[in-house]
Amino acid sequence: MKRVGRVLTYRKAAVASLLFPPAGIPALLYSIRSSRLAAQGEVESARIEGEKARDWSWYAVGYGLTVYLIAFMTWLLFTNGGSVRIVFLAWSILTDGDGWRSLLKGFWINVQVFLIAEVIVLAWALVVAVVRLLPGKACRPIRFLATAYVDAFRAFPAILVVYLVGLGFAQANVPVLGSLSDMQYAILGLSLTYGAYVSEVYRAGIESIHWSQVAAARSLGLSYTQTMRHVVVPQAVRRVVPPLLNDFIGLQKDTAIISVIGVLDVVSRARFLNNAKGTLAGYSMAAFLFLLVTIPFTRWLEWMQRRNQARTAGGR
Repeated sequence: MKRVGRVLTYRKAAVASLLFPPAGIPALLYSIRSSRLAAQGEVESARIEGEKARDWSWYAVGYGLTVYLIAFMTWLLFTNGGSVRIVFLAWSILTDGDGWRSLLKGFWINVQVFLIAEVIVLAWALVVAVVRLLPGKACRPIRFLATAYVDAFRAFPAILVVYLVGLGFAQANVPVLGSLSDMQYAILGLSLTYGAYVSEVYRAGIESIHWSQVAAARSLGLSYTQTMRHVVVPQAVRRVVPPLLNDFIGLQKDTAIISVIGVLDVVSRARFLNNAKGTLAGYSMAAFLFLLVTIPFTRWLEWMQRRNQARTAGGR
């Protein structure tokens, strides 16, 4: 068994040395040294050298894959006369100041839709989640309505909801809703869709609160409404902040679909730019703007998760 284990280690180190020699060769040397020490009966030293071999093997895998990925991307950009670079990264368009100003105006519309929809979703989803958890037979009909809404709008693709809301309400001249602007329709469609998703996040947070806290609050004379408002919901919201933020990253990206109902957002303006220049560089520029917002938001989400984990571990 020991011999088989050493053979497997040799194989891993050999593969690592081929994948990325600067890190793979040390992995192979540490593996050989570990085997020799094990044969001499120095088990502790052999384990230490073996751990070093595994560490260097992982270095080789990580750095090797990075190098190969960079090489592949370089080949992709310059192969076939640089056609990929011309189509997606046309320098004349990427350095066009007027193009960037137009896309930034459109992207500001995406940001506005995201911020307004986020506020609406936070409030609406909490209402839906609370309604789904109302106790008693008398609340069964309203619980059914909330459940039906969640099931339906989690099943509908967001783009179809935006289409139906943005084009259908105006065409049918629905009272009050038939005279909204395209931007307001986009906000309504996204709010309906993400309200269903976020309500499930809220519901999971509420149900994670131990029943003893509800029992204690009720024994102190608090009504069900007071218990939810002062005891359950505040704790639940704090627990679900990371998954809520994760949903809002998805909401921020899905604002790109509002162009289908005529909103002059960044995607619409990128399409105009592409049609004028005969390239897809406008879409690349729009993707960069979304990336510029999403990455800091994602890092902030990770920081929030680490802080929440630290508080949980510290018992606070």
